[in-house]
Amino acid sequence: MAPREAPAGLPARRAAAAVLVAVLERRRPLDEALAEGGGEGLEGRDRAFVRLLVATALRRLGEIDAILGECLSEPLEGAHPRARAALRLGVAQLVHLRTPAHAAVSATVETLSGGGTDRLKGLVNAVLRRVARDGRTALAGAAAARRNTPGWLWDSWTRAYGADQAAAIGLAHLAEPPLDLAVKDDPGGWAERLGATPLPTGALRLDQGGVVAALPGYDAGAWWVQDVAAGLPVRLFGDVAGARVLDLCAAPGGKTAQLAAAGAAVTAVELSPRRSAQLEENLRRLGLRAAIVTADALVWRPDAPADSILVDAPCSATGTVRRHPDIPHLRGPADVARLAVLQDRLLDAAVAMARPGGRIVFATCSLQPEEGPERIAALIAHGAPVALEPIGPADVPGCPEAATPDGMLRTLPSFWYDRGGMDGFFAARLRRLPGN
Repeated sequence: MAPREAPAGLPARRAAAAVLVAVLERRRPLDEALAEGGGEGLEGRDRAFVRLLVATALRRLGEIDAILGECLSEPLEGAHPRARAALRLGVAQLVHLRTPAHAAVSATVETLSGGGTDRLKGLVNAVLRRVARDGRTALAGAAAARRNTPGWLWDSWTRAYGADQAAAIGLAHLAEPPLDLAVKDDPGGWAERLGATPLPTGALRLDQGGVVAALPGYDAGAWWVQDVAAGLPVRLFGDVAGARVLDLCAAPGGKTAQLAAAGAAVTAVELSPRRSAQLEENLRRLGLRAAIVTADALVWRPDAPADSILVDAPCSATGTVRRHPDIPHLRGPADVARLAVLQDRLLDAAVAMARPGGRIVFATCSLQPEEGPERIAALIAHGAPVALEPIGPADVPGCPEAATPDGMLRTLPSFWYDRGGMDGFFAARLRRLPGN
């Protein structure tokens, strides 16, 4: 008897299951899990399908698990990790990607072949066929936002921004984001070549990015990938041509590239040798120059005080969930508290490195107040020789809604929703006063 032919799409679904296990069971960041085993040997289209499958499962995990909870007599948490992954990916396909049952169920069940999990195939098959038979449809609107947002984040955003805005943020996280590009020059020309939409800030937006390295202008170093919101903090310095600027925690280098392209003499400080090498490679492709220092910004000091300092601080990255749907499942309140301590130390270090009258911009890609305005309030309260330099709508051309009433910058994923949204960022601008 000839061996039974494997279902179409099985290699991609096996890769997706392995990635989902790595993220949810071993707590690996999604991008690292994809790079390490997310489709090795697959064609580009299949690799994209792997990411779509896993990202959909992560974005809709609360909803998916609720559906599975109704179909299982035992808690999902007690199931084998590979069975959990197969069930979650199967529901993601049937309910959210609207994959035909004959294509989704058989290939997903077959991901359990080998490795001692064949015995689980019957259960997974029965559950997924029940989901397909029931004709489930995805939740929409505020119900979808609430069900798919972990409680600690929902509660935090409701306190900070109100219930309606928390729902709008959660809803924005459920959509696949567009690709934003920052261009060195000629944005109109590159918009035409790339078929991109010019944004009010000068960035370009592609609804379908494809393989980034295959896009026109990549090899020529004409542009770099940068969410529109990530490009706003550097603008707060104003004209930096000829200025000595420090970029602390600089990798992967989008803001370093912004500063260098604007004519600043940039020193980029990065703790990780691997990320420093990545930063150097990115600048080389772009034809931009910066002095790269691999060092701990908490203890390293420049030869002379800097005119301007960007503190692009490590944070929980809850503002980037639309691009990194693993974050809500890998982070928790303890991470926010731990990172806030590091942010305080980085701010203190930046104050020590700035010349009197010099500017410091503190930025995080976090929606948590503990990693934003509370850090600035704490810095000023303990007597640091700095003053807040208020940010107004004129400082954020193209996105005046990002200027807050208390003189800081705050973007939310719900901003520009009908255009594809933006990441959540916080920034504050400080002026160094004379002092010790």
